[in-house]
This record gives sequence, structure tokens and C-alpha cells, in this order.
Amino acid sequence: MAQSNRWNCKTKGALAAAILLLAGFTAVAQAGWFDGIFKKSPVEIAKSAGVVETADAVKIPLTALDSGKVLFLRAEMGGRPLYYFALKISDGAYRVAFDACDGCFQSNLGYRQEGDRMVCNKCELAFPSVRIGEITGGCNPRPLALKVEGQYLVIQKGDIAAGKNYFPGNQS
Repeated sequence: MAQSNRWNCKTKGALAAAILLLAGFTAVAQAGWFDGIFKKSPVEIAKSAGVVETADAVKIPLTALDSGKVLFLRAEMGGRPLYYFALKISDGAYRVAFDACDGCFQSNLGYRQEGDRMVCNKCELAFPSVRIGEITGGCNPRPLALKVEGQYLVIQKGDIAAGKNYFPGNQS
């Protein structure tokens, strides 16, 4: 009987430890701490968002931007990956810009979104998303021209290709 109770105590302790470990892992994952490890590539993100490429344009469904979260994208032009992003800002307007700025582009680090602010991953300068396209230079992202056609936000591939100098290295 004593042997059985000892085994039950060890089993219960191990089960409790496993549950706590699983709960901790789940909490950390929900907090987004593993995003850098399990992050989808821009190509996977674009595909799941319904982005359509034609010979001369990239078409992003407006519904893919309804959440206000930035949609990071990648275009392969002349053997060089070019990175850009699109979002719907708080006033309902759409913005598209290169994932690079005049000041820090050579680092190939781009931006991240924190709430309604964009943050340069190199110098940590943060600014409201509503400034994208209105203020240029310095650490502000270089805007891209866009059109809304029906249910799509349309970006011309020629405009994307014009930003090739913002991506000097082979960013992966």
C-alpha cells in the first residue's frame, strides 16, 4: 500500500508539473514571445491574406487590412527581394510603404507595428501610423503609390521595383 501511495504522489506531482509547464508555454505563446521563431514568411502571409499578383501589379484584398494590423509583403525583382507593407490606418485610409527608411535602410531591419505606431527595428524611432505617406525622410518609411480598385488595394510592380536601392543586400 505504501508503494502505491508513493507512486500516486510521484504521478500526481509529475502531472501537476506537466500541466504548469503546458500552461506556461501557452501563456508565453499567447503573449507573442515566440513570434520571431514561428513567424510566417511574407510570401506565406500574402498567400493566406489572398494577395493576387498580376504581370504588372500586386492586389491586396481590402478585407485583409480591416484589422488595422500591418501586412508585410515581399516582391522578388531582378533577383533581389524587396520588402514593403500595407495597412489600414485609424481614419480608414490605406497606406503602403517600403519596409525601409532613408536613415536605416542599410541595416535591412525594417519596421514592426506596436498598436497604432510603427517602430524602426534599427533605431527604435516610433511614430503614429497615420504619418505614413505624409512625412518622408529620416526614419519614416518611404511611401508607395496605391490605388483602390473595387475590393482591392493595388500597387504597381514598377513602383515597387523603383525602391530596389533600399534593399542593397540579400535579406532573407
